[in-house]
Amino acid sequence: MQKAILGRKIGMTQVFSEDGLVIPVTVVEAGPCTVVQKKTMENDGYEAIQVGFGAVKEQRLNKPELGHFKKAGVELRRVLKEFRLDDVSTYEVGSEIKADVFAVGDKVDVSGTSKGKGTLGPIARHGHSRGPMSHGSKYHRGGGSLGAGTSPGRVFKGMKMAGKTGNKKVTVQNLEIVRADADMNLLLVKGAIPGPKGSLVFIKATVK
Repeated sequence: MQKAILGRKIGMTQVFSEDGLVIPVTVVEAGPCTVVQKKTMENDGYEAIQVGFGAVKEQRLNKPELGHFKKAGVELRRVLKEFRLDDVSTYEVGSEIKADVFAVGDKVDVSGTSKGKGTLGPIARHGHSRGPMSHGSKYHRGGGSLGAGTSPGRVFKGMKMAGKTGNKKVTVQNLEIVRADADMNLLLVKGAIPGPKGSLVFIKATVK
């Protein structure tokens, strides 16, 4: 991982390219992220930086968390996450990572928690076909056959059935940065990214 940042999804809009083409983009409030701790090979066995994002009131944190921020001498942050970067020597505790860590045209991977859909049937969840909707049919939107009867006499693991959908970690790879504004802490990412408005997202340099 060469560079990364935490952000909050604001929503989608569109911008125009120099050629006059409409580009759908997702607006992300990216940073500023504060370096709270620095992991070293001598002390921790690996190299990484721990960064904090988002303001939070003191009463929202417990004593160990307050002590952690006090030791670092930085402002309180709502979210903490480690970045295992290729080179952490350029970062020090208290330094900030802003949206300009990425440039226009950079390819990134965006991770977030997908929208929770609740419990859905097999048609909505997996795209199964429905049965006849005529009066004589007694099968419309059910799950259908789950397997053979006597042999093997059980339902195989991984059978696509009704159940809870969404609310899982999803990563969309190889997206493009359309615009990066460090003054307003905004990143415009081409296309859609996981999660509802206001959700936390993790943006890093693409692995592909």
